[in-house]
Amino acid sequence: MTSDTHAPCRKPGPADAPATPARQRPGAPQPSGAPQPLGAAPGAPHGLLLLNAAGHGEAVELLLSCCHSPRWAERMAAHRPYPTTDALLAAAEEAGYDLAGPDLDEALAAECPAPPHPDAPPAARTALRAAHAAYESRFGHAFVISLEGVRPGERLDAVLAAIRSRLGNEPDEERAVAADELRRLARSRLAFALARGLTFPRADL
Repeated sequence: MTSDTHAPCRKPGPADAPATPARQRPGAPQPSGAPQPLGAAPGAPHGLLLLNAAGHGEAVELLLSCCHSPRWAERMAAHRPYPTTDALLAAAEEAGYDLAGPDLDEALAAECPAPPHPDAPPAARTALRAAHAAYESRFGHAFVISLEGVRPGERLDAVLAAIRSRLGNEPDEERAVAADELRRLARSRLAFALARGLTFPRADL
């Protein structure tokens, strides 16, 4: 499954090289009393300053790590600067609602299941693999769910229960559910990335 901090699964390429260190970016911390760059509100978090100050291509690549839809990432990058994190997250959700069918297909195709926690019992791991396989066979893409607010120890059971429930959906119904979960994931991944200084660690169950 895909958790709230697990980035989309896609083939690495040149754009996946480590980002430029913050001290070399235009949005690096400024001396006390210096104006906030690029339209950011006073006291804006450092991660938001970096996103606002990044070059267009760099911003797009960073945003693709939250939702692998080029249209979504291009729109989000083009609408900078964002004055606050709340404004950024609201824009992310709005852009998610505007994805056309092919854009949603592309974003869903980039998702892949996160592995269960290494301490998960073998029987639970087997059940999870079987559930994912059944879901992908029925709907043609990885199971997508936001686990924001779910305790780590409860995630595996939550995912198993959600897969079993959603396997009963009709394809059109499940597509709408998956799209909603993808929007939630994009928001939470983006918020987490800003809080962590624009890094995107994987999060296992």
